[in-house]
Amino acid sequence: MPTVTYPRRWVAGTVGSLRGMTAIPDVQAVATSTATVRVEPCHRRLRVVFAGEVIADTTNALYLFETGHLPRYYFPIADVRTDLLRESDHTSHCPRKGDARYWTIEAGGRESRDAVWGYPEVLEGCPDITAYVSFYWNRVDAWFEEDDEVFVHARDPYKRVDVLRSSRHVVVRIDGEVVADSHRPLLLFETGLPTRYYLPPLDVRADLLLPSATTTRCPYKGIAEYHSVQVGGTVHEDVVWYYPSPIPEIPKIEQHLCFFNERVDIEVDGVLQERPQSPWSRT
Repeated sequence: MPTVTYPRRWVAGTVGSLRGMTAIPDVQAVATSTATVRVEPCHRRLRVVFAGEVIADTTNALYLFETGHLPRYYFPIADVRTDLLRESDHTSHCPRKGDARYWTIEAGGRESRDAVWGYPEVLEGCPDITAYVSFYWNRVDAWFEEDDEVFVHARDPYKRVDVLRSSRHVVVRIDGEVVADSHRPLLLFETGLPTRYYLPPLDVRADLLLPSATTTRCPYKGIAEYHSVQVGGTVHEDVVWYYPSPIPEIPKIEQHLCFFNERVDIEVDGVLQERPQSPWSRT
């Protein structure tokens, strides 16, 4: 790997010894709650896998919270396989953090371009993350918290997902047709999202359900599978989902069916619920 000179604050030496930078600056565990960019220590063991290689493995990561963005994991450079990184010509500027430098991962005969970035220097007011790097989630093969695989994005430690049994009467209609009617729903409350009503399969009109090949992943619940619903001659694609095997923290919703509040009419105890506006709304 060729020699690359870094600013003295970043590392004394070459990219070949970027791993050798062991002096991690002190970071303030919690800045003010209104801070634009803040960091907190993450005490979970985190691993990043690409082409069969563990590219990063640490118990000293940071959560970085930035207004308007999902949280990200930042890894100490000393816990990253820098021998598998090649410096890129790509750079970017963040008005909150500064100028970012990038690296491409090369491992197992594969490469992931510009998958890793870091800030050799940071702007005033930004926490000192100069001894850390981060990874694009979808440019590596797998992420693990301890021994559990994590999907989609870093889990926000301030996000809650609660599932409560209920006797409220939930009716789901599509184009005026009742497609589900239940007095035993599970109500899922997830920070920042509409209440979701998970219904037992026996309380849903199975004759209206069509199989779908769609799957999605949630970092808090697991892998979801979908059904479309046919009412009259209209097919409403992927309007209902369920988790065949949710992650262990959310076992109650297993096999229960949930409709997009944004795309169907849901009555709860006789009151028609307002359709929320969210990324899943369709007009």
